[in-house]
Amino acid sequence: MVELDQFKYTLSTFEKPLVEVRDSLDLDAKLKRIDELDKSMEEPGFWDDADKSTKLVREAKNLKDTVETYNGLERQFEDIQVMIEMGYEENDPSLIPEIQEMLDEFTKTLDKIRIQTLLSGEYDNCSAIVRLNAGAGGTESCDWCSMLYRMYCRWADSKGYTTEVLDYLDGDEAGIKSVTVQINGENAFGYLKSERGVHRLVRISPFNAAGKRQTSFVSCDVMPDIEEDLDVEINQDDLRIDTYRSSGAGGQHINKTSSAIRITHIPTGVVVQCQNERSQFQNKDKAMQMLKAKLFLLKQQENVEKLSDIRGDVKEIGWGNQIRSYVLQPYTMVKDHRTGEESGNVASVLDGNIDQFTSAYLKWVSLGCPDQKASE
Repeated sequence: MVELDQFKYTLSTFEKPLVEVRDSLDLDAKLKRIDELDKSMEEPGFWDDADKSTKLVREAKNLKDTVETYNGLERQFEDIQVMIEMGYEENDPSLIPEIQEMLDEFTKTLDKIRIQTLLSGEYDNCSAIVRLNAGAGGTESCDWCSMLYRMYCRWADSKGYTTEVLDYLDGDEAGIKSVTVQINGENAFGYLKSERGVHRLVRISPFNAAGKRQTSFVSCDVMPDIEEDLDVEINQDDLRIDTYRSSGAGGQHINKTSSAIRITHIPTGVVVQCQNERSQFQNKDKAMQMLKAKLFLLKQQENVEKLSDIRGDVKEIGWGNQIRSYVLQPYTMVKDHRTGEESGNVASVLDGNIDQFTSAYLKWVSLGCPDQKASE
């Protein structure tokens, strides 16, 4: 049958990518590390240091999950080969839909693993701290900020990640002026680093009685949550530390005393804020951790271009600086202006289905960020 011939040919094209993925994952090294971790877990006193043991258990689980995913991929490949041979032997057309379904699932899994192999940055495996700031435009921009906040929270939920609000400032009438949320999970930063920059919304404003089309902007900054104590020297004279009253969404963990902390590093202009912890001291410790992480990353950069990349793709929240546009009027489309990736299902994207954009960004970076002529 012609369909079986096509299936056989299509499957053969995946033989080389399958080997490349195995090499990229370095499974032999992972298996060796798993063996080391399993032996260390059997040693007496392993659980004496709860934080350390928890991290090692999590590392072992992630390694085992990766190995099992790849092994499952190889089994899928072999199962499809068997099904194709059965189709030839039995000359049974009813097997065609089943083989097609298996091939589609295999392709989906392979693509997912290939994307994971691109998460090779030093801090890609870290949790992410995302900060959103509404641009000029008043209530309209604040509403757009709340939409993006919802989008990233929904994305995090779909990945099984947890979220924790570190800082929150309500809009004057509606929406959010600014919010900092920590997204906890393996590779959260690796995926979300693609979101740094200005996001642009075009729609008929629900806050405009005349029903005019309006454009709004929100900036997104993303940094890794680096847990280890970083060796970063900070001159206390370079810091401006302000306290203010906690506000916004946070439930019982947001108190109403002046316990929130804002730290400004004067030489670089880096600002970090935290209001989520129960005391001013805890908020200060978390804010200092965030500041150290940012300054550490900035210190690693060799030129101004890389410095700009860490602090965000742009500084001005306005026209001409957007990395992605979300258009609701006069047509519906989401378009990334770096990679050229598009989606006509804006509602789905705003519901957190942003994987096609994060994946396209990782592939784009792996190719050396080729020039794109992406129109607005």
